[in-house]
Amino acid sequence: MTAKHVAVLKGGLSAERPVSLVSGSECATALRKAGYRVSEIDVGHDIAVVLTEMKPDVVFNALHGKYGEDGCMQGVLETLRLPYTHSGVLASALAMHKERAKAVMRTAGIPVAEGLVVHRKLASERHLMEPPYVIKPVSEGSSIGVFIIREGDNRPPGELGTDSWTLGEEVLIEKFIPGRELTVAVMGERALAVTEITTAAAFYDYDAKYAAGGSTHVIPARVHPDVYEEAKRLAVLAHQAIGCRGVTRTDFRYDDTKGEPGRLVTIEINTQPGMTPTSLVPEQAAHVGLTFSDLVAWLVEDASCER
Repeated sequence: MTAKHVAVLKGGLSAERPVSLVSGSECATALRKAGYRVSEIDVGHDIAVVLTEMKPDVVFNALHGKYGEDGCMQGVLETLRLPYTHSGVLASALAMHKERAKAVMRTAGIPVAEGLVVHRKLASERHLMEPPYVIKPVSEGSSIGVFIIREGDNRPPGELGTDSWTLGEEVLIEKFIPGRELTVAVMGERALAVTEITTAAAFYDYDAKYAAGGSTHVIPARVHPDVYEEAKRLAVLAHQAIGCRGVTRTDFRYDDTKGEPGRLVTIEINTQPGMTPTSLVPEQAAHVGLTFSDLVAWLVEDASCER
């Protein structure tokens, strides 16, 4: 049989381009190891023309952030009738907007952090929520542009109101949840594991996520057994409520400051989690006995083109 031709989309036009370049290269290498014929594409504005001429059997979408993860690329692939990995147009667009995704999850009975969406300049002028709270772009990932406003801070960061800010006009202000950082990968309808993330940095920021040694991943997380199972249940429920397919990763804060079992709060769901050497989903897949090649091959075979 002729091996499937897989086009791996990487790079792209978002602020998360550097992460995507690494994710895409790692996935392409693993797919070749699994026996697929692979073409790597650094995505630009001409992607529809490139794919039309290439005619791959499947598209592996390793893009992150704006245009790649928010429904835009998924819409292009739907128009071209090319099967692609991860979630479809609606689920991708919904998950990318953190507050709208939280509204859906809240309706499904999933605990989420209290928050509000405001113009960035308003958020830079005064406290719109009693500290401690978090300010983040409403539609970015990889902890880009995230600020933690702590008790005693006189005012929010002024750079939100300047022309140097390029991460959207709206920001999400969200109540800070104390405690620990947990995450759960879902593959199809199966939660793989629960990982606790620790870091010496002020919080799990971009550098902590992607720099070698920036964070420590404890798998399985050392939490109360009931909390472990509840995190897995909520991750699957979030995956279903948003309408996702393929692989997702749901992030939680676990407030155990008053002892265990503590309180789980869902922060966000990621429809195209990172696939770098320090990424969490490949680690959880390995924990349940799946190699990285197994994981990416499963995604290719799960690919579809929704109407």
